[in-house]
Amino acid sequence: MGEAARNLSEHLWEHGYPPEVDWNAPLPAQPLTALFDDSAARFAARPMLDFLGKRSSYAEIAALVDRAAKGFQAAGVGKGVRVGLFLPNTPYYVICFFAVLKAGGIVVNFNPLYAERELQHQIADSGVEMMVTLDLKVLYDKMARMLAESRLKRLVVCPMADILPFPKNWLFPIAKRAEVARIPADDRHLPFKRLVANDGRPQPVTVDPDKDIAVLQYTGGTTGVPKGAMLTHANLTANTEQCRLWFVGAKPGEERMLGVLPFFHVFAMTVVMNLSIRLGAEIVMLPRFNLDEVMETIHKKRPTLFPAVPTIYTAINHHKHLEKYDLSCVRFCFSGGAPLPVEVKQAFERTTGCVLVEGYGLSESSPVATGNPMTAPGKAGSIGLPLPGTVIEIVSLEEPRRVLPPGEKGEVCIRGPQVMQGYWKKPEETAMTLVDGRLHTGDVGYMDEDGYTFIVDRIKDMILCSGFNVYPRNVEEAIYLHPAVAECVVAGLPDEYRGQTVKAYIRVDEGKTLTREELIDFLKDKLSPIEMPKVIEFRDQLPKTMIGKLSRKALLDEEAARRDGAGGAA
Repeated sequence: MGEAARNLSEHLWEHGYPPEVDWNAPLPAQPLTALFDDSAARFAARPMLDFLGKRSSYAEIAALVDRAAKGFQAAGVGKGVRVGLFLPNTPYYVICFFAVLKAGGIVVNFNPLYAERELQHQIADSGVEMMVTLDLKVLYDKMARMLAESRLKRLVVCPMADILPFPKNWLFPIAKRAEVARIPADDRHLPFKRLVANDGRPQPVTVDPDKDIAVLQYTGGTTGVPKGAMLTHANLTANTEQCRLWFVGAKPGEERMLGVLPFFHVFAMTVVMNLSIRLGAEIVMLPRFNLDEVMETIHKKRPTLFPAVPTIYTAINHHKHLEKYDLSCVRFCFSGGAPLPVEVKQAFERTTGCVLVEGYGLSESSPVATGNPMTAPGKAGSIGLPLPGTVIEIVSLEEPRRVLPPGEKGEVCIRGPQVMQGYWKKPEETAMTLVDGRLHTGDVGYMDEDGYTFIVDRIKDMILCSGFNVYPRNVEEAIYLHPAVAECVVAGLPDEYRGQTVKAYIRVDEGKTLTREELIDFLKDKLSPIEMPKVIEFRDQLPKTMIGKLSRKALLDEEAARRDGAGGAA
């Protein structure tokens, strides 16, 4: 573990660390398939997946994983072969994820909402020649075009009807006929039924957990062309164990996890799927986020663990019929992917009685690096303490090798067993991001005297206004204090006089009103004049990413297109 294994006494967070969690706890490096096999044996009879009412046990899913692994090997998947998963949350994702690894391959996660240009880039960059998808037109049609236009050579096609409970499995091909693709019967298409038509005895594959890549996780591309973070088996098993240690009070073999975040995203892959398997939890899986469906699922299926992003908790807080649903089953919630406004946390905890804590991480750290304690108050607005075996350091923006003392703002850096091996085929970018064993996150923050880290903003999101640094998160936190604000995004726009000016995009809560003048008056004692939004735009909806994060990038792209259009018109 290197630097991360220094004695805890050297770290600021020592005296405030949760007594139930051992920062020095062993984090064994093992193949991710071993974690799966151990739980499949230990919890064989226990339900593993509940997909739209159809339940499968650990033993049933494990048998399908073994058969799919042998099928992948027969189709040419071996050590180091990359296989793409182009799937929403379904049992097929879990089965094929572990089957590819058991066959010796590397999983490459693909976002089903990607445009064809993005898919072509990722297929070419990763070297994927085989892709797993569903027989739904919305997915299959994109991949059929990739067969013709990219290096992709073969599709494993999974039938949606087969994973639905009776009688939906009978009715689906009829009622949804227009949505189901016609799959050619040729060598370029491998039906899932044929993939698993074997004795379920794949050839054993030797895995070096510290060196062998398990997943290529492509970053969102907000800072340029998407890059594949190389996450080893050891990275992912370590982060899964770190999360298990952090979820103090979670009972092996007794929990239910609500899986609404997409598994192709690194947060859900680790904190929902892999953590559930480590705990022997049942995953109540939803294919996408639909607010009413989430409310009904919590009310009826009674999940106990519910990792999500702030916008999902916000949507629940503002549900027009919130009082009709019993959400008291939820015990532990872990928020990631974006800053968690204090008001959202407090309102959700009042509604459910659960513990909702904010954590932090990124694709390059598998992803979780920090979290607020599950058994202590934590600190409002903080991303919390480092997880076991993890060291957080704040380094100077001007001298990146100089570690700053408590209270000083700099770049947040991570050391630990969950930090990626590097970027796939990008040694220069790897060298800029991994320096002296530190993962440079691109986030500006500081650590207080108790070892809690506070993120101020993204380095690239920081607004330079008349020579002063303005951090969008600070402005957003102030705006969220207004009771009429449901969602907001703050961004910097080009300004000839100031360099950049502060703009706020706001969605007002249903049934409430808010004017620009009212908001400015409300913010006068909360923001400095330089931070005060000069432009305010009220919207019915704000753009979001696939996992439900508010998308500053989409708003900035709109502004750029608007400026380009105005320039062209002139």
